[in-house]
Amino acid sequence: MKVLKAAKMRMEAGDASLRDTVAVLIDRVRKEGDEALKEFGRRFDGCERETFRVSPAEIQEAYDALTPEEIADLRAAAANIEAFAKAQKGSLCELKDFSPAPGIFLGHRIIPVDSCCCYVPGGGYPLYSTALMLGIPAKAAGVKRVAACSPVMKGTDRIHPKTLVAMDIAGVDEIYAVGGAQAVAAFSYGTEQIEPVCLIVGPGNAYVTEAKRQCYGKVGIDFVAGPSEVLVIADKGADPEIIAADLLAQSEHDLLAKGIVLTTDETLGNRIAEAVEEQLKTLETAEKAAKSWEDFGEILVMDTLKEAAAYANAYAPEHLELNVEESDAAWMIEELINYGSLFIGENTAEVFGDYASGTNHTLPTLSAAKYTGGVWVGTFLKVCTNQRLTPAAAQNMAPLVSRLARGEGLIAHAQAAEKRKEKK
Repeated sequence: MKVLKAAKMRMEAGDASLRDTVAVLIDRVRKEGDEALKEFGRRFDGCERETFRVSPAEIQEAYDALTPEEIADLRAAAANIEAFAKAQKGSLCELKDFSPAPGIFLGHRIIPVDSCCCYVPGGGYPLYSTALMLGIPAKAAGVKRVAACSPVMKGTDRIHPKTLVAMDIAGVDEIYAVGGAQAVAAFSYGTEQIEPVCLIVGPGNAYVTEAKRQCYGKVGIDFVAGPSEVLVIADKGADPEIIAADLLAQSEHDLLAKGIVLTTDETLGNRIAEAVEEQLKTLETAEKAAKSWEDFGEILVMDTLKEAAAYANAYAPEHLELNVEESDAAWMIEELINYGSLFIGENTAEVFGDYASGTNHTLPTLSAAKYTGGVWVGTFLKVCTNQRLTPAAAQNMAPLVSRLARGEGLIAHAQAAEKRKEKK
């Protein structure tokens, strides 16, 4: 492996000062409820709202603020996301009366969580696409109460109108104008105005992420996510202009975003580096994207595509682009096992998945793809087992369980089994 462009070491979130700050915010919300939320809203966002839940009139005002084309675009993206979420739900099935032995009947049900909160970021950009990505699969899963929250626009008491419209199109039942770590605490523990939920999903800044980490257990979460990242595997036939554009699309997310290229062709690697610099000259978000690329962008020349696949599996990126000949793509798709979402071929831009192709863009980062996938309809579902034994099966099972329980020193367990044996 040869390094054409190296990157700085990216530190993981969760330092001591951040943990302490977030712990104080959570504790204040637990003890003071809505009053703490109001104070934090004034302090952090300049928001004077007294009622956090967004009214139908506010939602209508948001629709009125958008053009017909903007609304149609949101609906078009929502249609694809919903279609895929419903297809995923349809691929899951309940299991009834599986019998591993005579008289033993096992099964499972697929049950949606009762409630969830979809956290939609609203910091540097209004990430209204995230409202679709979270709310739609929750509704497709059958969650009875789908709430959503987002920070207000700085200095106002309103959520960005596009975010509000996206939440409504997604089918969200309750919308709240509150954000930050305090929002996570409110939906975890409840306040006077906000009823707690069973599950919180969605990305956020370091404070939101840390709050999810600290509230996990009291509430379920999707995963703890960090800065965005893309890894591109490319051979000599790849287009450097397209790859550069995809790298910058990630780099403009934030200053810690990461773009990586693994290529078997050094010439291509150099051409990609040149294309990035050329595109930065006219990019409106160049200040952030250039800094991110300078600090955390990488271009590595690999000896073989096999080596590239192994590197990608070890890194486990959030987004993985495979830009190689079709004959190589076929075996590499099977070889690649650790990623949030895979984008196959030059035509499949990662940004298509960000917005409208139908797969979810809420994905694991910082190597979490080694043990979890992204948000999907199954995030909102529980697979709960059940079992039923006939009297004869209970008679047959009791001695085995009794012996196993006594071997562990759990005598009451053994007796509970033996009572079934005694019963005629």
